[in-house]
Amino acid sequence: MQAPIAGPEFDVEILGAGGLHRAVQELRSVGRDRSAEPSTTSDNQEQPMRMPASTTVLTSALVLALTAAPRTAAATAAPAAPTTSRSITAGPDAEALAAAICGLPNADATAALVRVGGTDGRWRGSAGVHDLVSHRRADPHARFRAGSTTKAVTAAVVLKLAAEGKVDLGRPVQHYLPGLLGRAFKPITVRQLLNHTSGIQAGDGFGDTFEEVYAHRFDTLTPQQVVASAAAKGPEFGPGTRQHYLNINYTILGMLIEKVTGHPYAAEATRRVLRPARMWHTYFPGTDPRIHGRHNRGYQAVKRADGTTKFVDVTEWNQADRWAAGDMISTTVDLERLITALFRGRIVPRPQLEEMFTVPANIDGATMSVGLQRYKYSGRVYWLKSGARYGYSALIAASRDLSRVLVLSINSTDAKGDGMNPVAQRIGHAALK
Repeated sequence: MQAPIAGPEFDVEILGAGGLHRAVQELRSVGRDRSAEPSTTSDNQEQPMRMPASTTVLTSALVLALTAAPRTAAATAAPAAPTTSRSITAGPDAEALAAAICGLPNADATAALVRVGGTDGRWRGSAGVHDLVSHRRADPHARFRAGSTTKAVTAAVVLKLAAEGKVDLGRPVQHYLPGLLGRAFKPITVRQLLNHTSGIQAGDGFGDTFEEVYAHRFDTLTPQQVVASAAAKGPEFGPGTRQHYLNINYTILGMLIEKVTGHPYAAEATRRVLRPARMWHTYFPGTDPRIHGRHNRGYQAVKRADGTTKFVDVTEWNQADRWAAGDMISTTVDLERLITALFRGRIVPRPQLEEMFTVPANIDGATMSVGLQRYKYSGRVYWLKSGARYGYSALIAASRDLSRVLVLSINSTDAKGDGMNPVAQRIGHAALK
């Protein structure tokens, strides 16, 4: 399929509901007039879009509309005017996507960064604030905690090792890591770790409540400690009989990678996946609690005794216990590069890549494949992976033919809560319909 010609990209104010439709129609009109102009991006990092001179009058109209339109009430302090940078082409519903991120910050999120791509067309957007002190606009190129999207990288490393003959997916992990699991465990294949059918129970953390784990946010809980606590509990079920999504499976896979290669997990993941995918702004922090480089602050909403809500800054946090299951720091640009390179067969050879599109058969309710999850919406099948760490929620999703790709990062105020973040849900429905 021929790639669509990109229309102009704008930095415009998000409008309230009253002015949104008119603005999108005006943008589409300008896009038709200048549709031959390509967008300009950098190989390493997408640059902020420049406004064409002919849109000066339009920009003034948008600012006036924003001033006149009622603002959505935020549970946090009033933000600087949220912005979007968008490329409007045939395909993604630009109006629905702009509406999905309008009104940030609110009770659910302080910022949102969105990229919709694929052969159907593309759209880029950001909204909200960098932090709740300065109220500066959210940085659309910010790094963030990518959470369990890390598992797609870990899975890719293991599959590459399988392609090289260094790992047999059908062989028990006990062969590669003798003594890690006790006698109570039956043989568990590498594939069963990859697709969450191992039956190994979750390892222990620093606590169950936000207050408990927040008190230990600068402490280190090693992967070895996590796995030891899981092994001590014995199996939850027999290998291959059920599917239970747990971090412990990918923590053990990180150990497998180190044992087989003789190198640290982060080094192998960087060499085998990040660099080939050109993910120049992605890294693994280890015990470092900071997010280096440009980033928006993350917050957790906490109820006070009097019923009011305070927002606790959770940006700095030692994620060592998440490791190969979820400690990666990335950007929306890099995550789009990851899923695109994976699906095109540039990272994992195609025979092994099929594992990422294979859900275990004969297991009721199974949706997880190797590193991804199968999701059907509006008649299309998407393969996705979500991730959440306190203050940050992320999602990568794509149709197998890459006709539609979605990457988002939400600065969620309850990232570890039950259910999907409402802002992320609105974006997903708008992007994947």
